[in-house]
Amino acid sequence: KQQQQKSKGDPKAGQEEESHTCCGCRFPLLFASLQLALGISVTVLGFLMAGISSSLLVRDTPYWAGIIVCVVSLVGFVMLCISYQPDEKTCVQFTMKLIYFLLSALGLVACVLAVAFTAHHYLQMTKFTCDTILETCQCKLDIADPLGRTFIYQDAADCDSLTSMLNLYLLLQMALNLISALVCLAVCFVMWKHRYQVFYVGVRFHPLTAAEGQQQKV
Repeated sequence: KQQQQKSKGDPKAGQEEESHTCCGCRFPLLFASLQLALGISVTVLGFLMAGISSSLLVRDTPYWAGIIVCVVSLVGFVMLCISYQPDEKTCVQFTMKLIYFLLSALGLVACVLAVAFTAHHYLQMTKFTCDTILETCQCKLDIADPLGRTFIYQDAADCDSLTSMLNLYLLLQMALNLISALVCLAVCFVMWKHRYQVFYVGVRFHPLTAAEGQQQKV
């Protein structure tokens, strides 16, 4: 009853409670949905890249980054099933928020690594000179150098189609992983701000306003 009277007497308190409820319960829905869609896209595209040639390295087919982002999104959906209580009074709620924050940070690192690996491979592909030899695509950075490294792509009947398709997949991987990294970064920022920044602002400014009111009365 006292809480209801406070919320009725003070409309700002009611607005603050609604904003905390919205930020604590509804915000994971948008981010978790984006993470799930992006994670599935990155994972499927990574397995498609692995099917092009059996000689592609794991770092060049970053389905692992998509799987991590999918796991993060599932934790975000679990958060929606937990009833919100202010000031994190439940251990389960605090634990889920901490796990979601840490996994989002891990997803951010994984997506950044995936962008770096795919960007490096794409830059190499733009400088390759490739020839099809016995159902393998052999590419070199410098034809004039007899000791130069040769990159071999197995199971490639047509070298031109393989390089063009692989370039397209690498560009898509860079774009999707970059967006996934930004979404994970936004999750970490929102959760950090909701947990700490709002708390410190309240502690700093409320005593100052109270002191100013006493000075005005004097």
